[in-house]
Amino acid sequence: MSLKQQIDADIKSAMLEKRKDDLKALRAIKSMILLAETEKGNTEGVSEDAEMKLLIKAVKQRRDSAQIYKEQNREDLYAIEMAEVEVIEKYLPKQLSEEEVKAELQKIIAQVGATGPQDMGKVMGTATKALAGKADGKTISTLVKQLLTA
Repeated sequence: MSLKQQIDADIKSAMLEKRKDDLKALRAIKSMILLAETEKGNTEGVSEDAEMKLLIKAVKQRRDSAQIYKEQNREDLYAIEMAEVEVIEKYLPKQLSEEEVKAELQKIIAQVGATGPQDMGKVMGTATKALAGKADGKTISTLVKQLLTA
């Protein structure tokens, strides 16, 4: 079952069960997928990789908004954003812990043959592809810096 079909089924069940918060997040995901499908030059549809990127982008946007709301003491809006993040994360692969990411990065560093901070670009290119959807880009970047300067 494709992500779009899964989202459609989940929207129906959320409507029947009257889960308004879930419904809002699911409709936002569906909207992003439909926009990607109707983009100029898109003839086939949305690939699984593109769907993953859309979900990651949606989570990042909501986390950024939630952070701003928290800084402005808007707990009501913060709670809404974080509820949407939880719903969207159900469709992403399980996130790796910091230790698991570090172990993967050490393998990548050895594979690429990186020796210092000057090789960060090489490592980041490989790491972001290998860990797409499993770890946040900011986390990957921070850990790569730590490992290459150590």
